[in-house]
Amino acid sequence: MNRLSSEQSIFAPRYLALSIGIILAAMTIGFEGLAVTTVAPAIAGDLQGIHLFGWIFSAYLLAQIVGTLVIGRQIDRKGPAMLFSIAIVLFAVGLVVAAVATNMYVLIGSRALQGFGAGAMYTCIYTAISLSYPDELRAKILGALGTAYVLPSMLGPYVAGLIAQYWSWRFVFWGVLPFLLLAVLLSLPVFRKLKMPSSQAKSETSVVGLSVLLAIGTGLFLSGLGMLPKATGIILLVAGLVLMIQPLRKLLPTGTFTFRSGLASLIASRGLFFAAYVCTQNFLVLALTDTKGLAADRAGLVVASAALSWCIVAILQARWDAADQGRGRNKRIMIGILLMILGIGVMASVPTLNIAMAVLGEIIAGIGIGLAHTTSGTVAFSLAKEGESGQVSGSLQFADSFTPGVAVGIGGAIIAMSQTAGMSMQYGITIAMAFNLALVLLSVVASARTKQAQSTSQSSL
Repeated sequence: MNRLSSEQSIFAPRYLALSIGIILAAMTIGFEGLAVTTVAPAIAGDLQGIHLFGWIFSAYLLAQIVGTLVIGRQIDRKGPAMLFSIAIVLFAVGLVVAAVATNMYVLIGSRALQGFGAGAMYTCIYTAISLSYPDELRAKILGALGTAYVLPSMLGPYVAGLIAQYWSWRFVFWGVLPFLLLAVLLSLPVFRKLKMPSSQAKSETSVVGLSVLLAIGTGLFLSGLGMLPKATGIILLVAGLVLMIQPLRKLLPTGTFTFRSGLASLIASRGLFFAAYVCTQNFLVLALTDTKGLAADRAGLVVASAALSWCIVAILQARWDAADQGRGRNKRIMIGILLMILGIGVMASVPTLNIAMAVLGEIIAGIGIGLAHTTSGTVAFSLAKEGESGQVSGSLQFADSFTPGVAVGIGGAIIAMSQTAGMSMQYGITIAMAFNLALVLLSVVASARTKQAQSTSQSSL
């Protein structure tokens, strides 16, 4: 690695348009997702669809799974430009349809379009990063991308709440469109210049069918979780699991479930620790508002402390990566996971939890996810074989969407069943937090299996 390349910036003239474009795209997706969380009750009430409330999020998740996997397998053969254009159009159409929706079924359909588009967009973004930036700059752009996605969590819910309160929830969707347009104008011309290396991957004509089957299975699984412990819930859960097994085996890197050393164990580790982080955020808000009596806006500020520490560390890790020329990446991932264990552990016992402990735990967990999440993306691209950038990008995005969605459903079922058993809310959330700890502990095992493959990769730099 020469001195000149190590001093390059992601905002150098060569990378400026693409960097700003994909950062804006990430901020757009992040803001829209968090804003919908805030205005969803108003949407369901206005459209008289409280009984369909959960599908505002489930439709997005299931379509995102399909978009991520389908585009991830197509992009290595067709390149990112056309597919990114399709993703942008679908996401934009979904925003417009949501803004003018007159009933919940139309709104849910619009969320499916948004989910497919968002999953596809992120897969294209990851592929562009793999193709456009040298290894020593990937840590920087992934750090900036992580910051761009997390930053809306500090302002997005509050801004969306103001818009819904003083105007209408519909303006939340309309307001995203200008930022999306600007992201397209900056990044699409660069996407068109990207050339994919010759793909050695086998043609998989069944990927669409497998992705749809996985989405159906996941939908049944999540629906079943919501009905437990009723017999109908058990039947749907088992049926969902049966439908999910084969698509997961075919669509994920071989050996993901057995933590095979290399890319497979990295994807498994990332999915596990990110799921633990997302679940912790969701259940902490519930603990603070429902069991500690904290107002929603103050609970949001507590959660924002993790977003702030994530942003800071995501930027710093790029400097550390440049300083050791990538040799400490596996160590940073492991340290990040261990810090997440410590942070979640501080917050796990809800009966003894107070605001100071929650803030401390969030800051520690934020530092951990800032290290582990950003660095794992850099390592994944270094392990990618020629012609498989899109497939690896799809796997990264899949780990960030599928696993957290399923884990949140499991955690919710744990809380519901604990209350059915006569336990208090705070003890139910404590059990769910213990589940989060189990996920992140398991990710330690998976991450350890990546070390040998990464060391081999680093020795070739």
